[in-house]
Amino acid sequence: MTTRRHHLLIAIATALLGACAAPSGPLDYRVPDHAQRAPEAASGYTEKPGWSASKFMVAAANPLATDAGYQVLKAGGTAIDAAIAVQMVLGLVEPQSSGIGGGLFLVHFDGKTVKTFDGRETAPAAATPELFMKDGKPMDFMEGVVGGRSVGTPGTLRALELAHQQHGKLPWKALFQPAILLAERGFQLSPRLYATLKDDAAKTLGADAAAAAYFLQPDGSPKSVGTVLRNPEYAAVLRDVAERGSIAFYEGSVARDIVAKVRSHPTNAGLLTEADIAGYRAKQRDPLCFDYKAWKLCGMPPPSSGPLALGQMMGMLAARNLETLKPVPASFGLEPNPEAVHLISEAGRLAYADRGRFVADPDFVPLPGGNADALLKPDYLWKRSELITERSMGRAQPGTPTLAAVSLANDRSPELTCTSHISIVDGHGNAIAMTSTIENVFGSQIMVRGFMLNNELTDFSFVPSENGVPVANRVQGGKRPRSSMSPILVFDRATGQLVMSLGSPGGSAIINYTAKVLFATLDWKLDVQQAISLPNFGSRNGPTELEDGRASPALVDALKARGHEVRLITQTSGLQGIQRVVKDGQPGWFGGADPRREGIVMGD
Repeated sequence: MTTRRHHLLIAIATALLGACAAPSGPLDYRVPDHAQRAPEAASGYTEKPGWSASKFMVAAANPLATDAGYQVLKAGGTAIDAAIAVQMVLGLVEPQSSGIGGGLFLVHFDGKTVKTFDGRETAPAAATPELFMKDGKPMDFMEGVVGGRSVGTPGTLRALELAHQQHGKLPWKALFQPAILLAERGFQLSPRLYATLKDDAAKTLGADAAAAAYFLQPDGSPKSVGTVLRNPEYAAVLRDVAERGSIAFYEGSVARDIVAKVRSHPTNAGLLTEADIAGYRAKQRDPLCFDYKAWKLCGMPPPSSGPLALGQMMGMLAARNLETLKPVPASFGLEPNPEAVHLISEAGRLAYADRGRFVADPDFVPLPGGNADALLKPDYLWKRSELITERSMGRAQPGTPTLAAVSLANDRSPELTCTSHISIVDGHGNAIAMTSTIENVFGSQIMVRGFMLNNELTDFSFVPSENGVPVANRVQGGKRPRSSMSPILVFDRATGQLVMSLGSPGGSAIINYTAKVLFATLDWKLDVQQAISLPNFGSRNGPTELEDGRASPALVDALKARGHEVRLITQTSGLQGIQRVVKDGQPGWFGGADPRREGIVMGD
């Protein structure tokens, strides 16, 4: 371990060890003494050391959230128990990214079986395919985002409650204690939260009186880094949910307040009703699993497009000897091999093309053939892989996975980046990968009872059809919008043993961020922290995107020589991952957190 990494690890560990007493109970949560100190000196690229543990581990996007999950695991809780505590704290300390006003995808392993829980938001029953059309044309994207029109029925609490009923061990009520205490006692506004406020978010948040009072100073500028924020309204909602279950959110005064703000928005009112909220149900779905060399990977099926796209990319490249294309030295450390970037980007183009044509809520628009098999069939992926040559194809067209004609138009919907990922392994043999979101930075910019409401409906296609041919991901009442969230678990095919839990925020780039870590760990044998820290890259069926400031001129030139249009952009992934390791003959866990964000990993 380098000296810099060693010092960073000591500093984080020291900050997390101190605590002050909290009320006793099944959890006996203790508020860390750093709760009112910023988790990082700056919101930028800060090298992370990777963390080791032997029994259990939790990786999350903020130290306070990670610590809440750690304390739950230490108290004997399961991975699901810890996920609930982590998510409730994230909704407090990272409100720009996820929370009870949004949704999630959760992949769970109980030591034998993989299950997935779909807590994706749904469109109001009254929504039509023309929801985001105006005067015969699609609305400006941000015009659709800000306000009540974009708000879908939140799914987070119902999904977590369903998972806890099956896999929880500690009492539901105890798991809300960390977030309640932090909300009441206060936490310090972090550099990352400040950075998101300093962007354009402050301008739109100012239009919502509750959000403005909480996040902004009287002159409309963001409250400064280090400001202690207290959120008694959020604490009150969580106390009620802790006592009565999710019904406290989905029926009664909270639901009424959500509907009132959505439907009375002064410039962009929405359609959500109390019946929409009361009728929401999380869904347990069969996992989408696929093989890659010695591994089996399992993740969310549609309406997630992520694991399906990953399965296509990895299937197309399985015979390309990627293991020989290891990362190469650069001035800032390691960077991906140019040939690997070429191959993975080309496979990404093909997968994203299929994603845009075929993937939507399967309860409304089934995949070709009725399930993912046709899109993952080896002979189909082999034909697709033959389109990958020494020169970039530029833009890929969707394939024909079935003989029957698929009458669907392409979807060009953007997908925004404010999301959060949690990976957890517990001491009982369980593991989860969970990605949650409110979509845009601060969602729809509407605050209710101390939490932000999502803008997930803008994940639908604004344009419902092209030349009379419907888009699969068009708006429909009760439908769940397509997502790229890719929480995924990796297993050894021979033994069935869990190898890794992984995921990331990042909008439609989530697929490429996750693919990078999978190839880097499985083929290039980097540890999960090295893989996360590796520069981001990939194509979403447009230019080949490289992480600005972390791509050498040699890499750019090599790609241009292969015909790539190269774009250097900020790629703020938020990858979290945990992998199984064996050290000195003893099994254990090694965790990684993205150096581009504030997350850390903790475990025993």
